[in-house]
Amino acid sequence: MALASSARTGGAPRIAFVTMGCAKNEVDTDAMRRRLAAAGYDVDAAPEQADAVVVNTCSFIQAATEESLEAVFDAVSLPQMEAGKGAVIVAGCMPARYGVELEAELGEASAFVPCADEERIVEVVRRCVGPAGAGAAGAEAAEGGARAASGPEGREREGQGAVSAYVKISDGCDRFCSYCTIPFIRGRYHSFPYEGIHAEVARHVAAGVREVVLIAQDTGRWGADFAEPSSLAQLMGRLADDFPATWLRVMYVQPEGVTDELLDAMAAHANICPYLDIPLQHVDEGLLRAMNRTGSAADFAALTQRILDRLPGATLRTTLIAGFPGETEEQFEALCAFVEEAPFDYVGVFPYSREEGTRAAELPGQLDEDEKAERARTLRGVADAVGAARVRSRVGRTMDVLVEGIEEDGQAYGRAQCQAPEVDGATFVSQGEPGDIVTVRIEDTLMYEMEGA
Repeated sequence: MALASSARTGGAPRIAFVTMGCAKNEVDTDAMRRRLAAAGYDVDAAPEQADAVVVNTCSFIQAATEESLEAVFDAVSLPQMEAGKGAVIVAGCMPARYGVELEAELGEASAFVPCADEERIVEVVRRCVGPAGAGAAGAEAAEGGARAASGPEGREREGQGAVSAYVKISDGCDRFCSYCTIPFIRGRYHSFPYEGIHAEVARHVAAGVREVVLIAQDTGRWGADFAEPSSLAQLMGRLADDFPATWLRVMYVQPEGVTDELLDAMAAHANICPYLDIPLQHVDEGLLRAMNRTGSAADFAALTQRILDRLPGATLRTTLIAGFPGETEEQFEALCAFVEEAPFDYVGVFPYSREEGTRAAELPGQLDEDEKAERARTLRGVADAVGAARVRSRVGRTMDVLVEGIEEDGQAYGRAQCQAPEVDGATFVSQGEPGDIVTVRIEDTLMYEMEGA
């Protein structure tokens, strides 16, 4: 492949990133961007002006794979790429999941970087579009940047004034749920060391971040795999003590990870958001066994009651799958009834996706796509009705709101501790600048949005 024109003329090649999928991919993109910046590359280019476009793909389900392929095809269709003057690099979950099969089918791409090899992004970009042109100093910077970017990374999201950031605390998963591809994409579970997580949080706080969101495939297992085991409760307690002015939030805690120790740590620290995202996936015991998961409607009812007993007023979110193989009408109706009665403020709903290579894909009782979509729509309607009512119940309450931005008409908006980034709506306020935490009384709501004054 020919080198990009900027590399030939001596300027630093321009690199653009396109990130698909979840916040964990945003974190990985940030790590690659930082490595390339440390090596001397211009990492702020738009795809139309880039010498290399890195598409960080998602492949968790087929729909995500199709969207990622669309993004890759958009990149290879850019004029400079069609003219042979640039490179498209496919990174992340798709090459991790499909490997040589993807490389054989996607000849338009210049290189493939699976999740496990993303620390080699400087080497790959150098091979595709040439060096950054900084000589030995650039090489030293690249090496130092790679060291700094290893382990957990945070992603300061664009458009939010860098007031909130994600920090990964582990990677991989050992659960092997029968419908899930993550263990095959990300590998076995491994916790990141506390020192690296602390350093990453400190980096964000020094840059003005007011909220740090801890994420992973399975946050509740953090520290269990250390030679001297630790726990998520200990991690959050130490971080809360060391960064008392920073909100801490944790996402993706499996039911088994919600320990009394964790709840007590959250209750003891005002800067830990009393918020738990607990993926249940279903409530029927038989279907959960088919998913290679545990629990039941009774177990989950007891779990939510235990949470609220130890952490009164906590906000709860969950994720549910509609249309799993073998799901009967009665089992689906029981799932809807559970959502109507359970104290979840927010519910993510997904139709079951039959993923090649998973055990669930071979199970009997596969539902057709229309039936799965209809059940997901029905469950979504139930969840929205319950969620909107729970949000309305906040009217009259006083809350702290982290201001994230100002709209064109001057309206400030942000989030209360009961709202996670990107998924739970916003709170509109009459005061404050991005980064401020203002105290307001909730005056009105509209679905998942709130208005405070």
